[in-house]
Parts: sequence; C-alpha cells; structure tokens
Amino acid sequence: METSQCSDPLVGAVLDGRYRVDTPIATGGMSTVYRGLDIRLDRPVAVKVMDPRYAGDQQFMVRFQREARAVARLKHPGLVSVYDQGLDGRHAFLVMELVEGGTLRELLEERGPMPPHAVAAVLAPVLGGLAVAHRAGLVHRDVKPENVLISDDGDVKIADFGLVRAVAEAKITSTSVMLGTAAYLSPEQVGTGDADPRSDVYAVGILAYELLTGATPFTGDNALAVAYQRMDNDVPPPSAAIAGVPCQFDDLVACATARDPDARFADAQDMAAELDDVVTELGLPAFRVPAPRNSAQHAAATVHHVRRPTRAFTRGPSSPDEVEYRRPAGLFAGIEIDELELARQRGKRVTTFWLIAILTLTGLIAAGAWTLGSNLPALGL
Repeated sequence: METSQCSDPLVGAVLDGRYRVDTPIATGGMSTVYRGLDIRLDRPVAVKVMDPRYAGDQQFMVRFQREARAVARLKHPGLVSVYDQGLDGRHAFLVMELVEGGTLRELLEERGPMPPHAVAAVLAPVLGGLAVAHRAGLVHRDVKPENVLISDDGDVKIADFGLVRAVAEAKITSTSVMLGTAAYLSPEQVGTGDADPRSDVYAVGILAYELLTGATPFTGDNALAVAYQRMDNDVPPPSAAIAGVPCQFDDLVACATARDPDARFADAQDMAAELDDVVTELGLPAFRVPAPRNSAQHAAATVHHVRRPTRAFTRGPSSPDEVEYRRPAGLFAGIEIDELELARQRGKRVTTFWLIAILTLTGLIAAGAWTLGSNLPALGL
C-alpha cells in the first residue's frame, strides 16, 4: 500500500456526518479501503471510497446504489456484510463490515501453496457465500485472493460484490480497460464481457489451482496476453505443477475451469456439493484458516493504537477438530510434514485408525513426489 496517513487528505474526514475515515488499508485502481468508525454506533467499519472520477457519473452512481442495496440483503457467514452507501461531495463510498485480519493474497505471499485440507477450508465458505449470491441473481465477476478476507478468528469471507458491474456500466469506462483481474477472468468475460454464475465458478477454479500450486496457470507479458491465453488453452491439472495433489482436486479444477461454460459446475452451490464429496472421499480433517501475520489490516490497527487480536499463530486449536496452519520444516508429497499430525482424534468418536488412514493415503500420494527432497527449493522453503 503506497498511500500514507499523512499524505491522504481523507484521513480524519467524516463522511456523511457519520463515518470517520481513519487509516488506509488497501488501494486499487477504482477505490481505496480505509479502516473507519461509525460515530453514531461507535462501531469500527471498513469504508471503501471510490475514485473521485466516479462521483460525477450518474450512470455509475445509479448502478452503485442498486448493487449496494442488493448485496446488503445477502446474509451468509462467507460474505462481508454491507452496512451503508452514500455520496459525500466528490466521494462515493461503501460502508462494510470490518474484518480484522487480512487477505488471502497476503496469506499466500507469507506461506505459499496450501495442502488440500487447507484449500478445502478456504473454498467452502467462499463457495457458500457465492451460492447465496447466485440464488439471488447476483454475480461477483471479480473473485480473486485480494477479495477473500480472513479474520483473526479463522472466518473466511468474500467481498466486493457488484463493483465491477457498476464500473463497467459507467460512461467513463475505457474500452481498453479490462475489468476484473486478468488471471481469474473466464473465457466468456474475455471474449464478450458476459458473466453469469459459471463465470464465478471459473474464477474459483483458478483460485483453487493457485492455492494448491502457489501460482496461477497462465502467464504473459501483460494483462491482455494473460487473459487471452484461456481462450485457446485448458487449465492444466494442479498435480502437473506440484507433486502430491490428489486427483480429486485435479478433477474439481478441470470441471470448474472448462472453457465451455456448459461443461462447468452450474453455479457455486453445485461446485460446493462436489467439494464436499471430495473432502469426504479423502477424509480431510477440519481446519481453521489463519489470518496473515503482516497484513495491511493489522498495520492499520497498530497505527491507531487499536488493540490487536491476541490469538497467536502457534496457539493450539480452539476445539479438537480445528487445526492451526504453520510453516513446517519440510514437505512430503507437497504436504507439510507438520500437517500430517492434523488428523487428531475428533473427540471420542475418532480412533487411532483415522490417523493410520490419513498417513497411508499421504504415503500413496507421495509415490510420485520429489526424490530425496530435490524439489523442495522450488517451493521457496
């Protein structure tokens, strides 16, 4: 984040006589997100302030208000709640739930690829939130790690519904601007600009690939080159990039990222059901996703002397079937060695056989893994 508190003229301002703008958290091409305070309710909030150029565009404001109202009606633990929207002078803004923690992008940068059970723990609430939106007739259009937030309590939530569509319909949008992040756009979004629930499914498939391998499947010299690669190329199986990925996840990614929308999961609910089957088939243990340590959100809290969460990364799970995610000393078949201990007994119902089954499964997956650890440096460990 480039913007500093001293140089940002909005810091300290009170929007609409109610929302105090405190510290910048993240800045993008369309907006800046701030840590703020609802003075009326004495409640910390996140305030997304759109670039001033949008405030003068009537078409954008109409769409912005409509999308904000629609998203505010959605209720699901996997969705960031929208509280309010407004216009204060040249500043169109959205007031949202403040998720104390960080983004999935920040977590990936800190820890790299995730083992399968951690990937499932991220995807399940994301798909759950998207499923609620899809049933309401809404499409996200910009699913990516930056829009997935992780709280210090392990909650995973998706944010920023409706903003891409609102900007796309604004008169100031240039035809040279490709909305949505190029790495996650579906072929139909690249080709025609159309999007439906299957477009979100495609983006979740790319997200799953990235969580498993640490990188997105397509690369290029610029955003357009990256975007257009998916028009003629299938997403390769994650197991081709990192050994040890179960074939069930290869199949999940393949179905989600099919170039033909009709060959994909119909919507997020359909993909979530398949993910549930994969988790059951592999016997993946429950997992609490950690917030990144060095997040912009934590930095913003520190600047304003807000009490930081006391939960430490090394603290034990809060219940027998939750597991903390830690950097290990090494990998085995692409799975962190310490994570092999994750299959702890779930209360009295789980027996020693469970641990044996998990270790046996991992050993089978390891058949094609690195020899004598020769590939460990490739993971950056």
